[in-house]
Amino acid sequence: MVAHGRTTDRQAVGRAGEDLVARRLEDDGWCVLERNWRGHGGELDIVALEGDDLVVVEVKTRTGTGFGHPAEAVTPAKAARLRRLTGQWLAEHSQRVVHVRIDVVAVWLCPGEPPRIEHLRGIL
Repeated sequence: MVAHGRTTDRQAVGRAGEDLVARRLEDDGWCVLERNWRGHGGELDIVALEGDDLVVVEVKTRTGTGFGHPAEAVTPAKAARLRRLTGQWLAEHSQRVVHVRIDVVAVWLCPGEPPRIEHLRGIL
């Protein structure tokens, strides 16, 4: 039961981070095309357009600093999965784009502090 509670808590933190990032991207003029798109073998957090560029955004959210920088969670295996899923998304959609890139957005939601967001562009 406790493990399920931890999973639910992590999912809620992750969802809060993704919501915050999606709003920030839209406020910056991006067009969010999809959220939590499921492909074969995984999920893309956010698929968006920044002008003519298709950007897949992987959101990593933490509630503290004890586990290092959130972007460190994007391992080589995770990066390969993101590239594969991006290819799947492109194959299933007729979106015309000039460039494709994958960004990571790190979010810290620390109690008693304003949210902190760091956008790492074109990491993959």
